[in-house]
Amino acid sequence: MFSAGSRYASMQTYEVTTKDGRKITAVRLPQPAPGNLIGYHRRSYGQRLDHIASHYLKDATAFWRLCDANNSMSPDSLAARDLVGIPQKT
Repeated sequence: MFSAGSRYASMQTYEVTTKDGRKITAVRLPQPAPGNLIGYHRRSYGQRLDHIASHYLKDATAFWRLCDANNSMSPDSLAARDLVGIPQKT
């Protein structure tokens, strides 16, 4: 259902029935894993999180790990910050 690098790849799914009787498969939200930061990156104007993730984590699709490490619920809220904490590579 999800690619191997996705934060949802190992999460359990469950079924929800809507009011009109349709069954929808949903996935549980992952909890951020506690981890140590290796440092901080000062964003330059317009610098995207996928570029930062690619540089430090060697995976542009791991921008969500930056969000988790910075206690940010969404990439947009993290992208508004000047400093981005960088987690250790896994």
